[in-house]
Formats: sequence, structure tokens, C-alpha cells
Amino acid sequence: MLMNAPATFIQSYIDDLNDALNQLKPGAALTRIQAAWLGTCLTGILLMNSVYWAKFERASLGDCKVAALSWVFRKASIPWDWLLRVSVVLILKRYGITEGVLAFDESDRARSKSTKRIYKVYKQKHKGSGGYVNGQTIVLLLLVTSSITVPVGFFFYMPDPALKQWDKEDKRLKKSGIAKKRSAY
Repeated sequence: MLMNAPATFIQSYIDDLNDALNQLKPGAALTRIQAAWLGTCLTGILLMNSVYWAKFERASLGDCKVAALSWVFRKASIPWDWLLRVSVVLILKRYGITEGVLAFDESDRARSKSTKRIYKVYKQKHKGSGGYVNGQTIVLLLLVTSSITVPVGFFFYMPDPALKQWDKEDKRLKKSGIAKKRSAY
């Protein structure tokens, strides 16, 4: 499988996406390089069934370098939140979807025992071993319709450290036998 140019339907999707971006938020349109990069990534995901820069480089016979692909992903000022919104709007318009239900789905992802550079990592109970591991909780906002389910948003959840500290102090006070103060209500 060679990946020298984006598939035609991906290219037309990116053009539609760029037009819609420009209409909804003037100045947020993708540059020519960003659009080419997005086309390469979407074609690579379609062909390789994964997001793996080294596979993309091999499939393009070295035309797309790993360093360049990952640099654009990390450093380019692509309006990601607007891209997701506009993509969902385009899909809903194209398939004539007018109603649905919003649902949340969360999943815990174990990362490592000692990690400091991953966003929103906190100590989680590891179900497999019974111990603790650092991990992330990814929460997806999904639009569920009669024909498709589309992700419309996501965020990383992390428990409030102040609430954890309060809970720890409350357990300590209970263990030492100190009664709760009576509420005025």
C-alpha cells in the first residue's frame, strides 16, 4: 500500500472542512501545509488502521518523515476544538441526522507506576493486580442516533486534590473517634 497522495474522498472532505471552518470562525481555516498533513494522516489511518508515524513514513516510501509528521501534530496551531465541531456538523448535514441523545463514556487507562509528563495522570486502583498505578481517565461525549454514534467531545478527568485531602482527613478523624459537628440545617 503506497500513500503518496490523500484519497480523493478524503481530499474533498478536507476541502469541505476548511470551507466550513472559514465560515464558522474566520481566520481558523487550515493552511495548505496543515491541510496536506491532515490528508496524509487520515489516509494513513485508513490504510494502516492505526495512528503510527513510522508506518506512515514507510507507506509513503520516505516522502513523509516521522519527525515532520509528529512536529506538525505537536507544534502547529491547528484549531483542534473547531475541527471536531465542524467535522460533526458536516457529518450530521451529509447524512441528514436531526435528532439524537448525548451520552458519556469513560475509561481508565493505566500508564505507568512513575510518570510525570503525561497530562492529568493520577493514582488509580489497578483491577488486574489489585495494586495502584498511575493512569488517566478519558471521558467521551457521544451523540447516539438511530443510525450512527459520533464522538462530539472529550476531556481528561482528574479527581480534585482538595476533595481527596478532605476525605483523608475525614477518615483520620473517624478512626480517632471524633464525632462530626452538627449541621445548622
